[in-house]
Amino acid sequence: MSETTMTLPRERSAARLTGFVLFAIVLAGLVVAPFLVYPIFLMKVLCFALFAASFNLLLGYTGLLSFGHAAFFGGASYVTAHAVKVWGLPPELGLLAGVAAGALLGLVIGFLAIRRQGIYFSMITLALSQMFFFFCLQAPFTGGEDGLQGVPRGLGLGIFDLNQPLAIYFYVLAVVLIGLFAIWRIVHSPFGMILKSIRENETRATSLGLSVGSYKLAAFVMSAGLAGLAGGLKALVFQFATLTDVSWQMSGEVILMTLLGGIGTMAGPLVGAALVVSLQNYLATSAFPVTVITGLTFMVCVLLFRRGIVGEIAHRLRRRG
Repeated sequence: MSETTMTLPRERSAARLTGFVLFAIVLAGLVVAPFLVYPIFLMKVLCFALFAASFNLLLGYTGLLSFGHAAFFGGASYVTAHAVKVWGLPPELGLLAGVAAGALLGLVIGFLAIRRQGIYFSMITLALSQMFFFFCLQAPFTGGEDGLQGVPRGLGLGIFDLNQPLAIYFYVLAVVLIGLFAIWRIVHSPFGMILKSIRENETRATSLGLSVGSYKLAAFVMSAGLAGLAGGLKALVFQFATLTDVSWQMSGEVILMTLLGGIGTMAGPLVGAALVVSLQNYLATSAFPVTVITGLTFMVCVLLFRRGIVGEIAHRLRRRG
């Protein structure tokens, strides 16, 4: 056996060990964080981190740029809020209803959009998302411009009072970790390998006999369902669902989060979401417009980190290795 052949497994084992150690450190930090930082802020970061990670599953690993991902996030937010407030469902069933709504909406929009490629695909998702926005504006069960307010959090697993800050925080953390694990498992499965091959060379994937359209639609539905999980969590945390969640600005924000962190990386969307939410939170009372600061931050990251923050760091570490 050659020296190179023996080195590869060692490098992979070292990379896995490093990843496990980093995950353990981050998890320990998240467990301690609510005792040091305002829990509502942390939960907002977690919800948007899951939202950005679900979008990255579509853009970073399949190569599909959607301009209408807010439809799944906001639509699930409405469904979860309505299910918990009006139907009286427990939070778990409310979240599942939101995931199902996001996946179903993703199936409809994806079925229409994947027939086109490139900018045409992106514009179709934007147009259909805007149609859904006006539906939410007119539909009687959404509350119109007032939205759905006073959404009860209920009891987590029928035991934990989610009105307690620590209880709702660890509940959200557990759900987000489950969602992120699902994304990690999808990416590192044979299905995920096929998605990457479609991203790299769709024509070659088609020539190998793969049903590219079916795989792209499946990825779109999975991404939409996970975005719905993030939207449902946000409705429980803030106890309301509004038109802001389905607006095109929300779609722009998740694109920004993913690009800042680094597309095609697991940690990139999480870092991007934390950065954008932190800017919005801590500069909200500033006299300087938050959007200008966010735009300047994006420009700096594009100039210095062309692959995103995490993507650029990983690239430079690989080069040194």
